[in-house]
Amino acid sequence: MKNAIVGQSGGPSTVINSSLAGVIAACKQNKDIGKIYGMKHGIEGFLKEEIIDFDFADDETIKKLKASPAMALGSCRYKLPEKGESIKDYEKAKELFKKYNIGYFFYIGGNDSMDTILKLHEFFEDSDIHFVGVPKTIDNDLCITDHTPGFGSAAKYLATTMSELITDTSIYDVKSVTIVEIMGRNSGWLTLAASMPKILGGDKPDFTYLPEVPFNEEKFISDVKQKLQTENSIIIAVSEGIKDESGEYVGSSTKSGATDIFGHKYLSGVGKYMEHLVREKIGCKVRSIELNLMQRAAMHLSSLCDITEAYDVGFKAVEIAKTESGVMAVILRTGNNPYTYKIGFEKIEKIADKEKLVPKEWCNLNDLKVKEEIKEYILPLMKGNPELYYNEHEMPCHISFIKNK
Repeated sequence: MKNAIVGQSGGPSTVINSSLAGVIAACKQNKDIGKIYGMKHGIEGFLKEEIIDFDFADDETIKKLKASPAMALGSCRYKLPEKGESIKDYEKAKELFKKYNIGYFFYIGGNDSMDTILKLHEFFEDSDIHFVGVPKTIDNDLCITDHTPGFGSAAKYLATTMSELITDTSIYDVKSVTIVEIMGRNSGWLTLAASMPKILGGDKPDFTYLPEVPFNEEKFISDVKQKLQTENSIIIAVSEGIKDESGEYVGSSTKSGATDIFGHKYLSGVGKYMEHLVREKIGCKVRSIELNLMQRAAMHLSSLCDITEAYDVGFKAVEIAKTESGVMAVILRTGNNPYTYKIGFEKIEKIADKEKLVPKEWCNLNDLKVKEEIKEYILPLMKGNPELYYNEHEMPCHISFIKNK
């Protein structure tokens, strides 16, 4: 009887622990799987043999995991070597797979995590180990799957927060501009969700800037000036990764230029850049707000639909692993009104290192047909409120299997 191991990597979401709960629960119910292990800090921790045994994980642990944000097993951003490079990591993995009698390897994450699944699957293709990816990313940029676990909750947080900001910024009889910076390196799904107040029939945010559409500074200033002639309060939703016509990140001169292990540039500051631009060119009251980590950590504003789907994807991944390897579990939408879905799988090479962008036609939020299509796509993913757990101080309880060093 083979054992299973599961890890998490990349950026957190409010529901990635729900997927972990699904994997653990399914493995414990599966008579063909012996033990279920967890790797602390993803593949990097695994290679250091930072492994825990989930024998202790009872039903109560599973329930609390589903209500805990961040990553209970910890995370990493570790890139396995390419073909032709050092095989030291793979040799170490082989040693550990044998030591712990691993037959099933589950990795919960986004694009870079699926790159890890692909490389392991290719290196160990002749072994009897099954490698299965479990999707996670608030960015909603994984291909094939209709959407990713984590996006629905982030969308709910952003739509709610933007609605509150719209109300807050409208109270003064003063010309003002508020710029809200939202996560999204190359895809604008989150910024689209932040524009839900307008999509649902309101007139704000006044402007939405997505990475899929080149940003023009002169037009931006012109549009804001014109809008200020009829509006006191202007509110703007902007993706952190918007680019100019030449493909350069807007405000790149103010960024560090540093990149992570996968070659992604560290982004932040486009809101502040645009704030300075408005102050210089227009001179009105202006502020920028970077929502930052709250987008992926706000369990109190999470979506029950998202939590449920995340759990189902993790649970189903275990069933998929019985017969498949080198695949990722995917969510397939089977209906709207009411919204329904099923969980399938797709070969990992069709997903790893690829990105799903917002369709070009969805970038025009003044089109009524577009609004209806976006509303039908996003709204069901935001539905429902979670059951949370509180301590004696009425503060939320969250589970973690790692200790801060």
